[in-house]
Amino acid sequence: MSMRLSAPALSVALLTAFAVPAASASASAPASASAGGSAGATVNLVSNPGFELPSPGLADWGSIPGWTCTGGPAEAAVTTAAAAAHSGTSALTVTPANGDSTGECAQTVAVQPGTTYTASAWVRGDFVYLGATGTGRDVAPAWTETTSGGWQQLTTRFTTGPDAHSIRLYVHGWYQQGPFSVDDVRVDGPAPAPAVAAGSIPTTDKVVFFTVDDGWQRTPEAERFIADHHLPITAFPLPMPAGTDPAFFQRVTAVPGSSIQDHSVSHSDLSKLPLEQQQVEICDARDAMTRLFGTAPVVFRPPYFAWNADTLLAAANCGIRTVLTADADFSWGASTIWHPGRLQPGDVILMHWTDTLATDLPRALAAAETAGLKPAGLVDYLH
Repeated sequence: MSMRLSAPALSVALLTAFAVPAASASASAPASASAGGSAGATVNLVSNPGFELPSPGLADWGSIPGWTCTGGPAEAAVTTAAAAAHSGTSALTVTPANGDSTGECAQTVAVQPGTTYTASAWVRGDFVYLGATGTGRDVAPAWTETTSGGWQQLTTRFTTGPDAHSIRLYVHGWYQQGPFSVDDVRVDGPAPAPAVAAGSIPTTDKVVFFTVDDGWQRTPEAERFIADHHLPITAFPLPMPAGTDPAFFQRVTAVPGSSIQDHSVSHSDLSKLPLEQQQVEICDARDAMTRLFGTAPVVFRPPYFAWNADTLLAAANCGIRTVLTADADFSWGASTIWHPGRLQPGDVILMHWTDTLATDLPRALAAAETAGLKPAGLVDYLH
């Protein structure tokens, strides 16, 4: 049985152990308008910092956009009642379900190594904590014994270690201390450089890249063809089909050079969404793929190939390096190449997990072989 300190005892222990140290974005976007999303500008990197965003149509597991709460919807909810928010119209309210829960909610935030960030949040309740893990250095949480019924801002600073590319930002209460609320969460620091948009991969090697989207129709015939021909596949599944059958995607990406990447949560046209909604779509799908397959995506395939400058900023804020479309489509019986002539070195070929994939794959492979090319691993050429 693990030993659990009381809230006052924990507070003393923590204090003793630690020294607390483009296209224009929409007004509600996490990157400030004055920053313009440029690399090095100080921006807020948190997804859905004010809990104002509605859930995407296919949000996996009913999560609060941008956030993962250990108790799920039984504990954590967005409240919009009068005076419920510190600012805006919404705040997060967490009611721990039992005495063994702290009601933690967290999210992954992409950061740069060797860089100082300031984390803050407005909270209301007793024994509420704000902190970060994965920074590469020990960081004490900020906390309050009580906010006396009002709102209080918690703030902590941290400098990332040389290998830190993301941190886990968390807020939680304490055992048997009742409900608490959170609003206006921030991680302020340098904005990452926007992701790079690409439809093909610059290379003189005689290779092409097979990419397969969505994941709704998974056939043994397509799986068998991939295995028999030792094809490196870059899969872009949505969280819902990936969560339904993760073993399938592990099998079809078992060939060296294969990988599983990011395709958004709800398959929406991101070019019609403001920056902060795009960021939630990309970051939440990244988190789902990471939970399911153990590796964070570094490539994002925008649904319908629809993207804008905000997409490149949002992707970078999620740790994505490349926003990838394609220059050939072999889905559903097609053999479309969007440039003159045959396939060329570095071409990215689009396909989908459909009931035609078992015939689309050999047609794409034949087109590659006719051009003197062979499939290769995409991530090996990107990074």
